[in-house]
Amino acid sequence: WRISQVPAVQASFVSMSSEDGSIRSLVGGFDFNLSKFNHVTQGWRQPGSGIKPFIYSAAMEKNGLTPGSVVDDTPIKVGSWTPRNSDGRYLGPIPLSTALAGSRNMVSIRLLQSMGNDYFRQYATRFGFDGNRIDQYLTVALGAIETTSWQMVNAYGVFANGGYKVNPYIISKVVDRNGTTILQAQPKKAGDEANRVITAKNAAMTDSLMRGVVQRGTARAAMALGRSDIAGKTGTTNDAKDAWFNGYQPKIVGIAWMGFVKPKSLGEGEFGGTLSLPIWMSYMSAALKDKPEHLPAEPAGLLTLRIDPISGRAASPGAPDAYFEL
Repeated sequence: WRISQVPAVQASFVSMSSEDGSIRSLVGGFDFNLSKFNHVTQGWRQPGSGIKPFIYSAAMEKNGLTPGSVVDDTPIKVGSWTPRNSDGRYLGPIPLSTALAGSRNMVSIRLLQSMGNDYFRQYATRFGFDGNRIDQYLTVALGAIETTSWQMVNAYGVFANGGYKVNPYIISKVVDRNGTTILQAQPKKAGDEANRVITAKNAAMTDSLMRGVVQRGTARAAMALGRSDIAGKTGTTNDAKDAWFNGYQPKIVGIAWMGFVKPKSLGEGEFGGTLSLPIWMSYMSAALKDKPEHLPAEPAGLLTLRIDPISGRAASPGAPDAYFEL
């Protein structure tokens, strides 16, 4: 005899080929026999800081910024709303590369202010987000929208493959008992310019920001995989009601989520980097085993420089941050 406990908390995971959208794995919850609800396709939740790469991408597109551009990380007050950084610290003027690596809320809010919610709403639909679920408030910069893991794996795939939107699909082929094909998937593919939704330069710059999240930021635990070609973004909502890790290697994207069916706190001090990142790492350690590292080619017209993380200006070799400049 043994005592077992059915967990109250739920988790989900989905992975997709960034080249054609084919789904490689999908786990919608703890036990299908206990609940038929699929948290990947049916669970509309807030992404928290998982929305920030799209905020940064939109700001770089509209305002001509680069990962080396300096934005102020100081307190903001909008009416009665006084947001704060999760660690309660404020770093002053910092480059975008430092800001995303540390998930600085004040920078994300200022970027959204600079472009406006209307522009961001339109921009986000390029990645497959539902514009009707993105409102006019600055809280959008901190992930106060609704999305699903299915949308998230689709959206992050755009950064993984260099700017192309491919649609996730599960069934590739159906044949009848006589072997006649009655359904054949015709997926959109990366590399087809008809499927491009952001420029190669924008995708490369945003990718460099998210590799910084792994190498020196909130997802640095993923460095234990021993790879330089992985990137992503942690996401944690208010009171840790949802915990995410959204990450990829250029060929495969994975989205891990954890939360309660009826949203409530997962516990004090819990974050996407502590709860969901280990799920993602466990999967990727198997999916990428014996696979060579693959870093995408740098698009023409970009220059890689080392910058000083305080001034944002070119720095001597060995500086911790890098950015792309047109």
